[in-house]
Amino acid sequence: MENQKISKKFLKLFSKRGMGQVITVSVGLVVLIVVFGILNPNFFSNRNISNLLRQIAPIILIGVGQSYVLITGNIDLSIGSVVGMSCMVSATLMSKGMNPWLAVLVSYLAALMVGFLNGKLVSSAKLPAFIATLGTMTIARGIAQIVNNNYNTDSIGPAAEGFRNFFYYGKSFGLYNTIWIAFAIWLIFNFILSRTRTGRHIYAVGSNIHAANLSGVNISSTITKTYLVSAVCSATVGLIITATSGMGTMDAGTSYELYAVASSVIGGVSTLGGQGILLGTIVGASIWGVLQNGLQFAGAPVAIRNIVIGIIVIISVLLDIVVRANKNMAKVKANSKA
Repeated sequence: MENQKISKKFLKLFSKRGMGQVITVSVGLVVLIVVFGILNPNFFSNRNISNLLRQIAPIILIGVGQSYVLITGNIDLSIGSVVGMSCMVSATLMSKGMNPWLAVLVSYLAALMVGFLNGKLVSSAKLPAFIATLGTMTIARGIAQIVNNNYNTDSIGPAAEGFRNFFYYGKSFGLYNTIWIAFAIWLIFNFILSRTRTGRHIYAVGSNIHAANLSGVNISSTITKTYLVSAVCSATVGLIITATSGMGTMDAGTSYELYAVASSVIGGVSTLGGQGILLGTIVGASIWGVLQNGLQFAGAPVAIRNIVIGIIVIISVLLDIVVRANKNMAKVKANSKA
């Protein structure tokens, strides 16, 4: 009897919020790593592993932001433009002599304003998330273009060396700081999502917004918080790009909204809301990174890599819809029998 109780608890934990899918895609990730390693032994070189982790870190960050929004049943299409805006705002201010860390603060504030606007447009003005964030995507990209008169910026200059050393060159315990930054932000937001009342409210809104409202959940506040999380993650990626390139480029962050959706959905976050965990987002971002890196080693052009990623996203979304439909059908049958 005791063993049966333990088994039921394990199965409940296993299936809770998509953990089963995370394990499934983790197996797929291992298979990809083995295949690319066999095709090219240099795939396992220390240099490539280090570069691969560095490439994955920004994708984890924007994936975390998109996962928060997707779990509420919404979407954030402004991620790539907020990345570009943060890059251009920070680089422009630094190149004009502002203290680098003050420029970082201004970039975060600008991104938070976009996140707040997204949240209010979706939760208070009741605009569809697709339309609201499509509009802010254009606004943020426009800001990125006008802050330096439609030109890429000059070098952020020697005064920003400390900033670059921290975000780009710096290493701790053998890994680039970029990787540790992504991991630290993931830990914080994973704790909030899985262990706090705010996290429970986010899942409740995504599962059934009307039931959540009747239960006393502040819908507007909850949805706005998810867009603010997305803005913080996007701004951090924009700053990483500034540190990496040493300047601001107007096309920074282009297509990043696709990468954010890809890492979230591949990792098991449902586009229908209410399901998904941030551990899956790490696995999804890793699959994205390994595919990009492995196909590059195999000589595949960028267009082919993008096509592969797009196909995987479509398949992941279709699987999610089919699985959810089957679960709902099973519930209906169970209720009818009762």
